[in-house]
Amino acid sequence: MSKVIECVPNISSADASIVAEVAGVVRAVPGVTLLGTSSDASHNRTVITFVGDPAGVEEAAVELAKIASRCIDLTQHKGEHPRMGAVDVIPFIPIREATMDECVAISKRVGERIWQEAGIPVFLYEASATAPHRENLASIRKGQFEGMFEKVKEAQWEPDFGGRRVHPTAGVVAVGARAPLIAFNINLSTNDVAIADKIARVIRQSGGGLSCVKAMGVYLKERDTAQVSINMTNYCQTPLYRVVEFVRFEAARYGVSVVGTEIVGLVPMRALIDSAEYYLGIENFDPETQVLEYRLN
Repeated sequence: MSKVIECVPNISSADASIVAEVAGVVRAVPGVTLLGTSSDASHNRTVITFVGDPAGVEEAAVELAKIASRCIDLTQHKGEHPRMGAVDVIPFIPIREATMDECVAISKRVGERIWQEAGIPVFLYEASATAPHRENLASIRKGQFEGMFEKVKEAQWEPDFGGRRVHPTAGVVAVGARAPLIAFNINLSTNDVAIADKIARVIRQSGGGLSCVKAMGVYLKERDTAQVSINMTNYCQTPLYRVVEFVRFEAARYGVSVVGTEIVGLVPMRALIDSAEYYLGIENFDPETQVLEYRLN
């Protein structure tokens, strides 16, 4: 296929049977390849990643929203990750021979179809946002599912599709276009989520920390561990290793260490190469000529 667009919906469930059903719907769409699913029980959330041509990813996203709205009931949902919808967010990312403008156009068609075909109100966000205050997903999601019923009554928070309504069990969904994002979690040697919160406030851009970094502290019940959960919106401006070292530095203030990291979903190879170059201290390293996979492309 000439044009390749990536879509990375996040659904508010880690239930294996629900994930399998949603993934099956994506696999059934011609022109689409399911790259993987990544579930987190504590977050009660799954990241689904697929790529395809423009028509295929549009159809798969709509079908995914429809099946998720039938399978997931947010009135019964509990999890560490903030959420406002059965399908919480649906981003489109240009990968090959595609532009951001094309992804914006797809997101708007998908948003309208999700409202018409699934009855779920839609906010457009990031590059698709219809106003500056709607660009940031966290701003849209504030209040979560429970608070959304009152929030949409405010003039500035009326959904772009669906009017001032909230689906009674599936909530609302944010749909948009954006650059590649890395979902990156850092686990700490403590179960004190207050420490993770303090670290998150320091490292995120909104708190005066690292550019292109969003972060929050969460508690992983099944591991009895505090975690700094991070979204990196531009790994070229702020690489993975810089975030790790900043968190390590801040954690030391509280007598805490980093015990491990997690990548949720897919990650660009270059992001890992940059970290390998840093930690290995490779001199005069040129990935374009020295990394085997680059030479084979």
